Amino acid sequence: MTSMRFEPTRGLSGELRAPPDKSISHRAALLGAMAPEPVRIEHYLQAADTLATLGAVRALGALVEVRGEEVLVRGTGLREAREPAEPIDVGNAGTLLRMLPGWLAAQEGRSFTLDGDRSIRQRPVDRIAAPLRQMGAEVHARDGRFAPLTVRGARLRAISCELPVASAQVKSCVLLAALAADGATTVGEPARSRDHTERMLLRAGAGIHRNGRHVTVVNADELALERVSVPGDASSAAFMVVAGVLVPGSRLLISDVGVNWTRTGFLRILRRMRGIVLGDLEDESGELAEDEPVSDLDVAHGALEGTVVEPEEVPLAIDELPLVALLGCHAEGETLVRGAQELRVKESDRIAGVVEGLRGLGADIEATDDGFAVRGTGGVRGGRIDARGDHRMAMMGAVAGLASREGVEVVGIESAAVSYPSFVADLAGLC
Repeated sequence: MTSMRFEPTRGLSGELRAPPDKSISHRAALLGAMAPEPVRIEHYLQAADTLATLGAVRALGALVEVRGEEVLVRGTGLREAREPAEPIDVGNAGTLLRMLPGWLAAQEGRSFTLDGDRSIRQRPVDRIAAPLRQMGAEVHARDGRFAPLTVRGARLRAISCELPVASAQVKSCVLLAALAADGATTVGEPARSRDHTERMLLRAGAGIHRNGRHVTVVNADELALERVSVPGDASSAAFMVVAGVLVPGSRLLISDVGVNWTRTGFLRILRRMRGIVLGDLEDESGELAEDEPVSDLDVAHGALEGTVVEPEEVPLAIDELPLVALLGCHAEGETLVRGAQELRVKESDRIAGVVEGLRGLGADIEATDDGFAVRGTGGVRGGRIDARGDHRMAMMGAVAGLASREGVEVVGIESAAVSYPSFVADLAGLC
């Protein structure tokens, strides 16, 4: 499959469920491998990135059984990961590349090399290398910034570090290393990022607490997780939500979506744009909770207004910002996104891809150094968009086609994640 065409439609209707959450699936497999007793993971996402995580923990000595949507992981414990003879293949999984070294850094005297595909070799890892070195691990990266990445474990010391950019992946890497460090490690961020790791660690019995934008973890002997149920992925659900909001006459019910406050930044932006999305979203709280809240989302078509997305909102909506651009094409007035330079180092340069792609469909959009500006023109004409092998770009193109005047052909999807065909099938069932 290298291209698909999506024709304009009306009246999407029905109930559907988003695929299991990718971020939580990654973390459940990693923490399962770090636990000494079996961990049962329900509704584990079966996708290329998350399967790469299962392959990685197998290479490190964990036993993994896949039973349909359920995965059972029998881990090695915090400090007993096996040193593999070959490099660990992370594929195109940036979450795995940036989080796993935190655990590996605590494996005293053992060396591990992580590598992946051509795309992953272009994604920087210097932001995880710096704090791990500060904790005492040896970390070597190609040109100081890129995979292959080699980590030699050591006896780690606790640190206090301030991340220059809010990043759940970098924060999680340091928190995993902190479990085996001497003392208490504190990580601060300039803004809140996803907190799935913190919640799962709390549930596993780790000594962890949050104070504003700082998280502290103390040394642990072991983790006790037992069972994780993975909710529907809020980022994947966002594409279904936008289809319901943009296609005239639509009404959709999306069931069992994870509505953790750190994952619903996009839904808050959409509501500010007057989008009709009903659901029991989690409120912001200073307290760290161990559970992942879940809600159904009731979505309907309606008129939209432009908005400004400020830098402090970006970390909690980073994966959905291309959809904000598409919404801006249909909204009245201007929509501006600031502080989103992180989009340039995703699976593709999503700022360039979004601007070039939507402009090719007739949108009035321009790139800025750290985002983009869109002027609403009542929607997009249609045409051809290159997904650049990025599944989120491909799904944006599909939604754009359904809401366009002339239809959209999506090309460049040969290496897009396996979630794309299932997403297309879900859309087809609603038309």
